[in-house]
Amino acid sequence: MAESKLQSLVGNENAEDYVRTYAPKGRWRDAWQLFKSNFVRFIIINVLTLVFFIPVVAVIYLRLAYITGLATVYPFSANTGISIFTPSTVGLSERLVLSADLLFYSVMIIAALIAAVGFAGGAYSVKKMINSNGQFTLKGYFHGVKTCYFNTALPVFVFMVFLFGCFMISDWADLEIVNGAAAGGPITAKVFIIIATVIVGLYALWVYAVGVSYKVKLKYLLKNSLVLLVGTILQTIFMAGFALIPLWLLLIGMSSQFFLWAGLLFTVFIGFSFFFLVWMAYTQWVFDSFITPAIASEKEAERARMTPKQLEEARLEEARSEAREILAAGKSELISKPIMPIGENVVAVIPARFTRADVAAASGARADLEGDIAAYYEQHKNDAKYVEYNKLFAEREKALSSTDKKGKKKKISSENLLH
Repeated sequence: MAESKLQSLVGNENAEDYVRTYAPKGRWRDAWQLFKSNFVRFIIINVLTLVFFIPVVAVIYLRLAYITGLATVYPFSANTGISIFTPSTVGLSERLVLSADLLFYSVMIIAALIAAVGFAGGAYSVKKMINSNGQFTLKGYFHGVKTCYFNTALPVFVFMVFLFGCFMISDWADLEIVNGAAAGGPITAKVFIIIATVIVGLYALWVYAVGVSYKVKLKYLLKNSLVLLVGTILQTIFMAGFALIPLWLLLIGMSSQFFLWAGLLFTVFIGFSFFFLVWMAYTQWVFDSFITPAIASEKEAERARMTPKQLEEARLEEARSEAREILAAGKSELISKPIMPIGENVVAVIPARFTRADVAAASGARADLEGDIAAYYEQHKNDAKYVEYNKLFAEREKALSSTDKKGKKKKISSENLLH
């Protein structure tokens, strides 16, 4: 992967409410330590995300209840009670499933946009914990929602549209086959839409990761996400599968009661946080491999944790400390006023044996030199470099004040500053 293709991401990291304090040496070791030491915080993030996922759960439950109710009403395995007539039920169940999926999976797209609120806040919070050694606040969670929702909702919406198409084409293929149509076309369409949905899903995951991690325009978001997907396709497939372990448990649970309950418990308590941790840790490792991370010093990290009032006080104290150093050292004559450069043979030299005329010549030369110095001073005293220096010195000297023994304010200067 060419690093130059990702230059639009450099310096645009989405980290307004924190700073990165260290460069990770072992991404997965650090992630595991982070998980163990912040387990309760991960549960909190999971529960918050689950709240926004409730509409999706409701749609899934209502679809299941709707289809189950239809199964008890329609005559799939018995006649109508009239022995001379038994209605044909060929394709009936497939048509009912198709109509139910058309209704509920279209509503699912809207429910997924609500769930995107939780995905934005959860991913941003976990990314912040990874990059700041465990920092987490509820305010930071909703800050992530504010700054990352659009970049989260966009890939979620696109993926859900493809997933909707996947279910519709699969239901249509089943209906066509049961009605006696040639199986080749429906099966081919079904395979292609599944492959397309998987590819779009992987791309959406990268758009999601880049959108949460960086503040860039939409075209750069899509472009860089594609570059990262193509450059890490094998790793991405493996890590996406690993991050979706909670989903695999639920799918296996459709045929096994044990895995169903295991998947439900895992999802309720830690499933979403597990996904966020795995995916954000992996993508952050990729970002750090190809993009120079902005690692702050401990001093900058301390500043990031200050309130605005504390930060202003710290800045004021630094300014006062700097001013004290300048005042304690005193003004530099070489900087505060213009000094005329002296060339060679400007001052007459008195010989070892001299007369009154030699002394008079030297005195006259010195008087001329003093006049030249005074003239040079008058000519250059208003130069910007001298004015700015003296102004800075005067302002800092004026800003610093203290009190004497009588409680009266006195001026602090280079003479009394250290007393």
